[in-house]
Amino acid sequence: MAQNVPTLVAGEGGLSRYLDEIRKFPMLQPQEEYMLAKRYKEHEDPAAAERLVNSHLRLVAKIAMGYRGYGLPIGEVVSEGNVGLMQAVKRFEPDKGFRLATYAMWWIKAAIQEYILRSWSLVKMGTTANQKRLFFNLRRLKGKIQALEEGDLKPHQVQEIATKLGVSPEEVISMNRRLGGDASLNAPIRAEADAGEWQDWLVDEHESQEVLLANQEELDMRRKMLANAMDVLNERERRIFEARRLSEDPITLEDLSGEFGVSRERVRQIEVRAFEKVQKAVQTSARDLNGAAGAA
Repeated sequence: MAQNVPTLVAGEGGLSRYLDEIRKFPMLQPQEEYMLAKRYKEHEDPAAAERLVNSHLRLVAKIAMGYRGYGLPIGEVVSEGNVGLMQAVKRFEPDKGFRLATYAMWWIKAAIQEYILRSWSLVKMGTTANQKRLFFNLRRLKGKIQALEEGDLKPHQVQEIATKLGVSPEEVISMNRRLGGDASLNAPIRAEADAGEWQDWLVDEHESQEVLLANQEELDMRRKMLANAMDVLNERERRIFEARRLSEDPITLEDLSGEFGVSRERVRQIEVRAFEKVQKAVQTSARDLNGAAGAA
């Protein structure tokens, strides 16, 4: 695996120097990325792996910044994300038809989240999946419902978050209070005098080219999965599914019943059956992809 990956040096200015260094690595064109991935997979060429890793270090840094609110040294968060990236490169299947960035995001996030879970005393290894989901999604959901004030959430806000995440209101209240101490951007990152404050590590919030590319690749992949899933439909099911579920201006049941010479209820039944068939096919494709990615 890659040996010459830049390291993030702790201390004042370390993050800026690291970001400047990794920006020097160019993004790879699709064909170039494919050939490097094939070379590593077939020959375990360390130079190919190194180029694949270095070209995606900015993606790791961008993802890592999304976890800066957990009170952990940003250098360690980035380092854990880099480990996830290396695992992604090691297991990447270039012939699957999607880009490395799309695949690597699963591994990077998993590696960072596992590091955070290990580091936080409030989240033990026996924590349930629902509590982990609450831990990593509470801040995002609070932002969505405009719960920006410090302190306890309002009862209706607690209930809304609890319902969305499948946890008890008591768990939401407890987790919010535990995480509340890390909300200030003026809080020091570490105890050392020269560690700086969290606001010193803030970066441009605009999506980087790597994240935009990964998002586009993921969207393209989902569209491809949908298109493939629709192959399970017959001609009538496809027509009704597209007219009712995919059209910006859906056709009414009445119009479709006239088109096919059946009742409105029959059209509705066909629509539901087509949706279930497509949904099952998409879920099967997603499981295959997730199985390839695995857990970090």
